[in-house]
Amino acid sequence: MTVPDTVRALDTPASRELAGLAELLGDVQTVLECCERLAGGSTPPDELTAEALWTTAVLAYARCFEGEPRLAASDVAETSLQGEVTEWHELLLRLRDHYVSARREQCGVGAAQDETGRAGGVAVTSAPRPAPDDVTVRQTGALAYELGKLVDARMNEQQELLRAAVGDMPAAELSRLPTIDLAG
Repeated sequence: MTVPDTVRALDTPASRELAGLAELLGDVQTVLECCERLAGGSTPPDELTAEALWTTAVLAYARCFEGEPRLAASDVAETSLQGEVTEWHELLLRLRDHYVSARREQCGVGAAQDETGRAGGVAVTSAPRPAPDDVTVRQTGALAYELGKLVDARMNEQQELLRAAVGDMPAAELSRLPTIDLAG
């Protein structure tokens, strides 16, 4: 494939659909990459990195089901994955809500008893969110992989439709469209 000399910006419903599908695929690929980093390698990531990767994966997954274009629960159900795939999908969406609304650590406060049984001080305890286990990460990655194939197929179909539409556009009309800077 050759690199074009000039690329012209398209602003049509079909081009916006294709751009939206590309953004959607980017979110699906983010989920997959985060899961690969969490599951791969001989050295597990430190606690903060693991939390950042998992939270990013969950947030990116949820974005795939918002806005336009978006995936639907029916897309999840139609994947080739076995088991309770729809339930897993729903759990991931609930996790997103939890990660957005709950603090990173749950803290409690108690009275510290001295040797006489009286309150000798105050103790603040904390418990971080548990890290996702390997099965959780792999299931989420497998789901993202299947959804990525679906989005990629939709993109290819939309790209062919758009290519046919712009292929019929006169050169003079195409030349009036704004250019897109490819160097940036």
